[in-house]
Amino acid sequence: MSSSPAFVPGFLLSGNNSLLCAAPPLAMMAKILQFNGLSNMQHIHSYRSAGEVSDPPIDTVSLPHDLRHLRRKLLHLSNGDMVMLDLKEAVLFHHGDRLVLDNGDTVEVQAAPEKLFEVKARDTLHLIELAWHLGNRHLSAQIEEGRILILRDHVIRSMLQGLGASVFDIEEPFQPARGAYHSHGGHAHGHDHGNSHSHDNHDHGHDHGHDHGHHHD
Repeated sequence: MSSSPAFVPGFLLSGNNSLLCAAPPLAMMAKILQFNGLSNMQHIHSYRSAGEVSDPPIDTVSLPHDLRHLRRKLLHLSNGDMVMLDLKEAVLFHHGDRLVLDNGDTVEVQAAPEKLFEVKARDTLHLIELAWHLGNRHLSAQIEEGRILILRDHVIRSMLQGLGASVFDIEEPFQPARGAYHSHGGHAHGHDHGNSHSHDNHDHGHDHGHDHGHHHD
């Protein structure tokens, strides 16, 4: 009796492990899903921005900020189910966005809690000055009235404290501000939001008097 084909990255093998063919990535993905009984899973080809959908989502997917820039990915939902995200172009998602399933139901994107520094200033002008120093180092930052949130970085903590800031360890969802040329991404449902290329989480390699080889928690 012949055994079922086995799968290795990039190739499809027969039951006796002889090479049958080189499989293109999408075809291989489909075969693997079928082999694992996942061929009937829901797919996502479009999304809606936060606040556009009033009906409650059927589930949620929790992602940190650096994993919310997506085009094609197998997503694990909070209830244990999996869905396949397959968009025409990469999208930078943020908290509250809805992923639209094949059947019209939606899954809400939630920003996962992350280890952050909460930066507080003496007054509004001081907060603006601190934001300028962080921006000069191309650091992702969530700027709010009265505070700034950044990823933990001991070198940056020392710099901020030297500038008179109070810095506290916290764990919260992180939604860093997008730059002037950054956008939500191309909506697959017809809204054109322009180029989705993001520099927010990109190391530009600039040296502004700061050692980028420091340690992050």
